[in-house]
Amino acid sequence: MADTEILMAAIRGESRLIDAAMYTDLDALAETADGLLTEILRYSLFNGGKRIRPLLVVLATRLCGRSDPAVYDLARAFEYLHAATLMHDDVIDNAETRRGRPSVFKKFGLVAAILAGDFLHARSMAIVGESAGTEALSVFSEATGRIVDGEFLQIRNAADHNLREEDYQRAILGKTGLLIAAACEVGAIWAGRGIEERLALRSYGIHLGCAFQIIDDILDYQGDTGKTGKAVGNDLVEGKMTLPLILTMQQADQEDRLRLQEILADEVLRRHAFAEVSCLIEKYNGFSLSRRKAEEAATAALTQLEVFPGKAGGQEKKILQGLVKYVLDREK
Repeated sequence: MADTEILMAAIRGESRLIDAAMYTDLDALAETADGLLTEILRYSLFNGGKRIRPLLVVLATRLCGRSDPAVYDLARAFEYLHAATLMHDDVIDNAETRRGRPSVFKKFGLVAAILAGDFLHARSMAIVGESAGTEALSVFSEATGRIVDGEFLQIRNAADHNLREEDYQRAILGKTGLLIAAACEVGAIWAGRGIEERLALRSYGIHLGCAFQIIDDILDYQGDTGKTGKAVGNDLVEGKMTLPLILTMQQADQEDRLRLQEILADEVLRRHAFAEVSCLIEKYNGFSLSRRKAEEAATAALTQLEVFPGKAGGQEKKILQGLVKYVLDREK
């Protein structure tokens, strides 16, 4: 088998075990929770997610020398929180689809989606605290708070048409990078490793998360809806200042920059100018420059794994390295 096939087979195997832990938890919840809540949880959780965050918990734990099936119970907390943020994001963005199906709030209603997201948020924190202790919960809680902060920063960047790349990086660090970093660090904490390994895995997660979000921003313009499961152009409609647009506006001549500013300032234009904006981004190499930034972040992520030399955690290290390439090459 090719390396990519081996990686994907390993990811699928671990994903099945993560799913099994979630199914067991939801079966137990069904005895006391409202029937509509458990229906929504099953609908949202088992809808083709990539399971990257819980997978990172498992891999980080094993890389750090602890092999214990109870890690899947801890790992599911990260998928719960991720699912909660997606439910709330779809409400905020008025997104009609998620992974090719109606979003939770479109299928079950606004109130039900918000409440189900709140439940998963609370459930995830309880799991981390019970499974890994207060230090891990502190890391997890910080990441949760920074997700909200990242969303607020993104709103402010959009309102101000902010072209500062460092503010974009701060926003995606909060929205994506720190939860992925927390998954890696909590795995190391659970395995009982020291500060050097914890910080290396945290940094790996931050850089991986930044690469992931940049690719996500590119796919919002260039993705295939059949593969991504959501319509392209949502970021433009919402006026989000994502990296392809920021780099384009930095490079554009005055005429094109003014046209982009005109489109961004007008909600109606944003809904109808997707092709025009995409052409301008292509004209100024906004997509290729963004991909280069993602590749730089990916290289930085790989460097962090050098803390684990030789054959230490051999298989897990290879998968973590493979995940970096997977993030860069993904189409959905």
